[in-house]
Amino acid sequence: MFKVKKEILRFNESFDEFRKVILKLSDFLFLFASLLGIILMIYYFGFDILPSIKLNLELFFEFIVDLFFGLIFIRLLFNIGRKRKTPAIMFDVVLFLLLGLMLLEKHVFTEWFLNHLQILSFLQKNVFIYLIILLLFIIEISKRSLFIFLGKFNPALLFIISFLFIITIGTGLLLLPNSTNSGISFIDALFTSTSAVCVTGLVSVDTQFAFTALGKGIILILIQLGGLGVMTFTSFFGLFFSGNNSFHNNIYIKDMINNDTISDIFKNLFKIIIFTFVIELIGAIIIYANINRFYFPDELANLKFSVFHSISAFCNAGFSTLSQGLYDARLRFNFPVHLIVAFLIILGGIGFPILLNYYKLLKHYTQNLYRKIINKTYIHKPNIININTRIVVYTTFALLVFGTVAFFITEYSNTLKDYSLQGKIIEAFFLSVTPRTAGFNTVDYSTILPVTILLTIFFMWVGASPGSTGGGVKTSSFAIAILNVFSIARGKDRIEISRREIADDSVRKAFATILLSLLAIGVSVLLVSAFEKGENTLKIAFECFSAFGTVGLSTGITPTLSEQSKYVIVVTMFLGRVGTLTIFVAFIRKVVSLKYKYPDENIIIS
Repeated sequence: MFKVKKEILRFNESFDEFRKVILKLSDFLFLFASLLGIILMIYYFGFDILPSIKLNLELFFEFIVDLFFGLIFIRLLFNIGRKRKTPAIMFDVVLFLLLGLMLLEKHVFTEWFLNHLQILSFLQKNVFIYLIILLLFIIEISKRSLFIFLGKFNPALLFIISFLFIITIGTGLLLLPNSTNSGISFIDALFTSTSAVCVTGLVSVDTQFAFTALGKGIILILIQLGGLGVMTFTSFFGLFFSGNNSFHNNIYIKDMINNDTISDIFKNLFKIIIFTFVIELIGAIIIYANINRFYFPDELANLKFSVFHSISAFCNAGFSTLSQGLYDARLRFNFPVHLIVAFLIILGGIGFPILLNYYKLLKHYTQNLYRKIINKTYIHKPNIININTRIVVYTTFALLVFGTVAFFITEYSNTLKDYSLQGKIIEAFFLSVTPRTAGFNTVDYSTILPVTILLTIFFMWVGASPGSTGGGVKTSSFAIAILNVFSIARGKDRIEISRREIADDSVRKAFATILLSLLAIGVSVLLVSAFEKGENTLKIAFECFSAFGTVGLSTGITPTLSEQSKYVIVVTMFLGRVGTLTIFVAFIRKVVSLKYKYPDENIIIS
């Protein structure tokens, strides 16, 4: 009996080793096949190739998907009895069933599927195969890249590297022959890629005519990645599919995505992605419903326009598929579209922490309403809306009101002269929203008054809120600076608001952010002015503030800038998106702790 048990134990150990080898091999094949599939897809879509080569590539794509089917079967079979996260298992099961149906349709029951299961006709489409390859590539890369770099780079440096990586990939994709109608230079591809990833919206070439449908699709993907943040996607997929949910990893991801606690990192990542796609979907539906059918040649064009502008608006990118943006004659007086774009900009720019905070409040009220219906006691949770949310919301509201009134007054008889009173109010409101890192235009910015330019520069500099899809110094930094001025005037040695004291660390970061932003913009203006001799300095300043605030508004000089100036603007856009303070944090060694304190000494300030 003992001998039998020993043999069984030895067999189990051998089988475990064999299982580990098989699973490692299948993981490697998954990565290799998905990577090869993506490279071939880039070649297939990006270049003009012979029909015979195209046919062979399509057959090879089918082979890759068949290979995925076999690898998923192996993964499911050899993971029986092992601990795996339920979502990952469910994903494998669903994908296995879909691929199985596709194989049955293709090889066994082709006619029967056509006659009885037309609802599954998407399985016959090559698009389904391409989506499967793309999805599995994203999953495999996310599972590896996130946890390979964890612990080797600090979160700030990894954040910077992720943006540089996507900008580089985007530049290469935009240089593909089929991405443009007549080709673009390297600097224009780099400029467009940086502008999309940094959700700026400044363009050195006309997006409508320079890029093909493939090029516009690439720009849209870059906008979505840049708006949410590359690390948001990789963190989500890494946690979802790898199961590597250790305490160390959670601590690292918490710092990387600015999460408050480590207990709900995955939930918050999931909510951020769901909020984004749901809001963008609703926005696209409303835009689509408010576009007159004669605007564009067909329904597909209307749908593409709606989706593109909804994503661009929520991500505060400001990119448009129309040369004149929302100032296009077909949309110039379409106030419903202007309003939905404005509210998408506000939702994207107010920040995910604020959206999550209000989601928490809504959930609290909903749960208590349910408890009231079933006659249970009310559960009180104090301070659901934290002080950060209050500061951001109050500051955003104040800036919107001030901006609407100011632009209504300054442009009443200028760019708003052709609008009715209601139209003037709506467009003034839009003018106060769009400089806050969005960059959509409903007026001709080359004709606005100098006072309006200065007001717009101020709004571009303030920008959106922290943890959002926008740039600028952020509303919280601006609010803290203003509150600090009032505290000093009142003789207080600290900033207090709503019975809370603002931490000294937040005050120092706010003023460091403000100082570094002004230095970066100042250097940018200085360099562009040196390269663009004879150009109006106010227009140059407008361009540089727009680049740093990741706004995308322009007085029309962007396409005429020299190559040197475009490189300066590219760097300025990058600094504005990742943050000048983030750059310093990434490359300057942090002091772990200060166990001493020098005597205080006052410095004469004024």
